[in-house]
Amino acid sequence: MSLKPMKFIDIHDPHWHHVVGEDGPMPHPDPAPNLLLSLEQWHAVRGHWPVGLSTGIELPNDFDIALLAADLPRLNLVVLHFPKWVDGRAYSQARLLRSRYRFGGEVRARGEVLVDMLPLLARTGFDAVQLRADQSQTAAERALSFFPAHYQGDVAATQPVFARS
Repeated sequence: MSLKPMKFIDIHDPHWHHVVGEDGPMPHPDPAPNLLLSLEQWHAVRGHWPVGLSTGIELPNDFDIALLAADLPRLNLVVLHFPKWVDGRAYSQARLLRSRYRFGGEVRARGEVLVDMLPLLARTGFDAVQLRADQSQTAAERALSFFPAHYQGDVAATQPVFARS
């Protein structure tokens, strides 16, 4: 599996949109494509949700990815949350999505996402990020090129990749 180039998400022009209702967030009975649902919303509608409709889900970083395995073929986007930059559980979730469950849709990082995290985000399977507001996309793009080789494998290359001189 080769990784796609990292996509940077602009929060002011989202391709995906949340559903918010009068009694709290609930999807409309006649859903539209590119809806980004919470885990609770997904559980409420997945039994009658149209197959093939472009759908995304947001997961907390303490969610067991194995519980979503059967639903992954119906999802196009999984957003994983970093509540603090020092809390790395979403890295493990992304690696499981890519390596164990072979999820081919977009895996996005959001929350306290810092430039310094970009190389590891890419190596664990993220292909899109929503940087924290004070972070520079230019610096983030530069950070992705800092390490041309790695002594450990990752989700794209399970064997080490050594730099050529």
